[in-house]
Amino acid sequence: MRMKAKISPCLWFDGQAEEAANYYTAIFPDSKITAVSRYGEAGSQEHGWKPGSVMLVAFDLGGQPFTALNGGPEFKFNEAVSFQIECATQDEIDHYWEKLSAVPEAEMCGWLKDKFGLSWQVLPELLPELLGAPDHAGSQRAMQAMLQMKKLDIAGLQRAFAG
Repeated sequence: MRMKAKISPCLWFDGQAEEAANYYTAIFPDSKITAVSRYGEAGSQEHGWKPGSVMLVAFDLGGQPFTALNGGPEFKFNEAVSFQIECATQDEIDHYWEKLSAVPEAEMCGWLKDKFGLSWQVLPELLPELLGAPDHAGSQRAMQAMLQMKKLDIAGLQRAFAG
């Protein structure tokens, strides 16, 4: 039996909660929508949503629970919050980058923004090892290489580290 997570993100959308949940669950393996709740008559004067429209979508991305809320136009995503995707291979990095990146001008150092404005970091698993290695000169070369990249290139980071 799976334990319920004590902390899980709730993402605020303006009418795209179900579309977003479908989008994300199609990209990440072992993902699914677990529940959809709809607005009713109660509170319709306050929240302004039509009864029967989607209020909340609960979904899992690779075992991590999320909630998508149709809250309205008041709040937008920004870079103050992002989700990290640790990737074992360049193919994995390429997959997530291709599926998620929708704002080319937001791409930098492994960061991207999706079509809903949510920021993601698509990172190789070995990045902390390269940047925190006892070989300070190698770590600095890897950092300098990373700063020049949009989508991170594992082989390029390793070459830079090696000098």
